[in-house]
Amino acid sequence: MAVAPVAPLGHTALLVLLVQLGVLLALALLLGRLATRLGWPAVVGELCAGVLLGPSVLAPLAPALSGWLFPQQAEQVHLLDAVGQFGVLLLVGISGLHLDLGMIRRQGATAARISLFGLVVPLGLGLALGLVLPGSLLAESGDRTVFALFLGVAMCVSAIPVIAKTLMDMHLLHRNIGQLTLAAGMIDDAVGWLLVSVVTAMATTGVTAGTVLSSVAALVAVVLLAALFARWPVPALYRRAGRADGAGPAITLTAVLVLLSAAGTHALGLEPLFGAFLCGVAISAAGGGGVVLLAPLRAVVLGVLAPIFLASAGLRMDLTTLVRPEVAALGVSALAVAILGKFAGAYLGARTSRLSGWEALALGAGMNARGVVEVVLAMVGLRLGVLTTATYTVVVLVAVVTSVMAPPVIKFAMARIEPTPEEERRRRLHLGDSPRRDTADLTSEGRTQ
Repeated sequence: MAVAPVAPLGHTALLVLLVQLGVLLALALLLGRLATRLGWPAVVGELCAGVLLGPSVLAPLAPALSGWLFPQQAEQVHLLDAVGQFGVLLLVGISGLHLDLGMIRRQGATAARISLFGLVVPLGLGLALGLVLPGSLLAESGDRTVFALFLGVAMCVSAIPVIAKTLMDMHLLHRNIGQLTLAAGMIDDAVGWLLVSVVTAMATTGVTAGTVLSSVAALVAVVLLAALFARWPVPALYRRAGRADGAGPAITLTAVLVLLSAAGTHALGLEPLFGAFLCGVAISAAGGGGVVLLAPLRAVVLGVLAPIFLASAGLRMDLTTLVRPEVAALGVSALAVAILGKFAGAYLGARTSRLSGWEALALGAGMNARGVVEVVLAMVGLRLGVLTTATYTVVVLVAVVTSVMAPPVIKFAMARIEPTPEEERRRRLHLGDSPRRDTADLTSEGRTQ
């Protein structure tokens, strides 16, 4: 018996999707540029684009327009979500490409110690906060243990793109503290995605000893498999792609590997974003995906797909929930835990490594920036049903506030740290006598997220 063909996407559904993408991207571009002119990360403006078009502003002011542009129909919402998921998987894969394993090895024990304290202290405080919150803030089908662990992970992550772009813009990437902040942040990122995968497995299959053990076993297997693929066949694939005319084959290969890696971890019950991140790390370790070769892919992801994802993430923020006393209290508490926990952790790690108080302050400010990593994490929590609209709004606000406060605090602390001859040699070697020239080049890779 012949199977009837699936009907194509309807005229109205396609029209709405195209208008959604165009409006979100245009407003994200405008507000992102405005944010950078004000000295803020572009992620702030791009998120605000979604906030203005979402339930916080457009829906109460123009309900008819809001209802047509962003209809609350599952099929229409899923179309926009699919575009956002595609973009964020490639974005996280590119973040993995920036993980400099050599830098982490060079910084050694100091970076590991700072990262350990910077993870454990806010993770513990966030976990404690999640355990004492009133039940009215939990999702209807949510488990308090999973929510508390998720909140702890949200409090302890850092955002490498924000850190890198901030240091580049301030011409501090060559300083010892800049290098150390980047190395410790890279370790934070890697551990953070590991923890997200564990929480994802717990949220989807329940909290049992068997679930945790199977999740850890799957994580170990995936990491070992990624290490094996980094030795073979990834290098061979990129050598063949590099022999072709143009960057097209290498770009296509990178997208294929990232998407299939995300599908693999998702099939194992882990977070697909972890697979995308690990794939980027494997490509970087294998020496594939050079800066020049993958520059067009980075440009499209960072210039088009990432702003669409961030603006669509802002659509889910409802600032009106902050008028509820318990939500406002959670917002203040989460900000305090995130900021104090990260600063205290980085400070302890720096001081035990015999760094000065000002160096510890600069490290804490850099690692406190959460940017796009926190936003992605919040979207994961919303998708899994761990977060409600109110708690999602709070987590995204933490991402925005911590990203905005990083540059002035870093500037204040670094002004009190004398540069060393070694740092000056590194500046001349890596940045040249015209830092602005290289900074512009680097900015294309380390865009503000």
